[in-house]
Amino acid sequence: MDSTRATHDVTNQPPPLAPYDASEDTALLEGLRREGAGWAEEDIRRLGRLAGSVEAQEWAELANRHEPVLRTHDRYGHRVDEVEFHPSWHHLMRVAVTEGQAGAPWADGRPGAHVARTAGGLAWGHTDAGHGCPTSMTYAAVPALRHQPELAKVYEPLLTAREYDPVLRVPTEKPGLLAGMGMTEKQGGSDVRTNSTTATPTAEPGVYTLRGHKWFTSAPMCDVFLVLAQAPEGLSCFLVPRVLPDGSRNTFRIQRLKDKLGNRSNASSEPEFDGTVAWLVGPEGRGVKTIIDMVNCTRLDCVMMSATLMRKTLVEAGHHARHRSAFGARLADQPLMRNVLADLALESEAATTLTLRLAGAADRAVRGDEGEQAFRRIATAVGKYWVTKRGPAFTAEALECLGGNGYVEDSGMPRHYREAPLLSIWEGSGNVNALDVLRALVREPGTADALFAELALAQGADARLDAAVGRLRGLLASASETGARRLVEQMALTLQASLLVRHAPAPVADAFCATRLGGDWGHAFGTLPDTADLGAILGRALPGED
Repeated sequence: MDSTRATHDVTNQPPPLAPYDASEDTALLEGLRREGAGWAEEDIRRLGRLAGSVEAQEWAELANRHEPVLRTHDRYGHRVDEVEFHPSWHHLMRVAVTEGQAGAPWADGRPGAHVARTAGGLAWGHTDAGHGCPTSMTYAAVPALRHQPELAKVYEPLLTAREYDPVLRVPTEKPGLLAGMGMTEKQGGSDVRTNSTTATPTAEPGVYTLRGHKWFTSAPMCDVFLVLAQAPEGLSCFLVPRVLPDGSRNTFRIQRLKDKLGNRSNASSEPEFDGTVAWLVGPEGRGVKTIIDMVNCTRLDCVMMSATLMRKTLVEAGHHARHRSAFGARLADQPLMRNVLADLALESEAATTLTLRLAGAADRAVRGDEGEQAFRRIATAVGKYWVTKRGPAFTAEALECLGGNGYVEDSGMPRHYREAPLLSIWEGSGNVNALDVLRALVREPGTADALFAELALAQGADARLDAAVGRLRGLLASASETGARRLVEQMALTLQASLLVRHAPAPVADAFCATRLGGDWGHAFGTLPDTADLGAILGRALPGED
């Protein structure tokens, strides 16, 4: 052997994770069946294998390395306001739309269709989070658009189609459409009622022209957008197409793309409206009430995407620990590393189980179940607050499991870490969601009843859970804005624990209740008590663990 080359031998490094099956997640598959979409399991498994393939993982990496580029003008000086994406972005989008990750569930009459979509997102999201933005908004636009039946009749079949066509042209001439949303303005942020974009009626009924500047509008290459603007009767919702029925470009001047911390495969923009043609959706002055149907759907997707990031980074950490040795043993066999991985596994399973329960509530609410509608109203805001808050700490710990390797861009972990905070910010920050829970409790008393009815299903199964429900009732009796985060956190942990007590194996439920409810836990991951059955927890979360 040439001794000069010995230093180039690579040892004690894990092999590539891909190919792997992103759907190989017991909590995911059990939740899929339990929430009424077991019929989709074969499709979810197929999508999971594709998500974990070498090809799809490379698409994700390339789409983030080669970021979108804004082209305001063509070579002749005409204003075009287009964004160019790397081909990998289009590969990811095509699969997502074809596999029903956009508006397809609204056209699927089967019970569980919305659950199947969420489960598909939990698997396909192992690729790239950025392209989940336009698919999520397209999915969410449908119920809001139904406030204007004549518009829904035209656009809903296209928004629910499984056809991806990225070229800007007349919407009704395309096989399928994508929808975006424009609410936020620089002076208001989440306080959308301070929006200053104006909507002026034209001589044609229902048609307006808009003038103003939006501060955050993601996926500007979507075909249509739901936008809030001030009409004569107050803040209203409008449908804005990028291309008008006569084939001309609507005024949608993209001033710049945001230079974001993460979510870099996806373009987020600042569009300016000036004489921009728009169609009224819902009554004038009821813009927030109209578009909130869209927000409720995208909030569920924030929960789903956070749960997906947790699962993805846990899989990466577990894979590394199985193949990396230190101090004479595999990392996966080191007691303290096993504690860290098991603690992460508990958090991941709780997030996934809650996500699918929320999806089940959404599916049944759409079909007219009033109890599920009330539960969905409060539990989605609770889940949005808590699961997305846990994401950054979780991904940081998973990254640390890889040590210095995890801090290097090639590992992919920095990308996931940068992505995690977005999901707490998007569709209302933590404060906004916590206050929304308080608002629901005051204005819709049935939501509290629905939450406690859900918790009652696990009554008597675990003393720590019963005590937590009692504490929650006490917090509700003295609820205040100052204590909103504390209240919502208790709601989330109690709800997650109740689901695990009912549906997870005893070692998982016991460890979660002991730590998250019983206080037998530290302030960082990896502080499970000695009584926790780490082997059982890891064997469930990371198939193949021994």
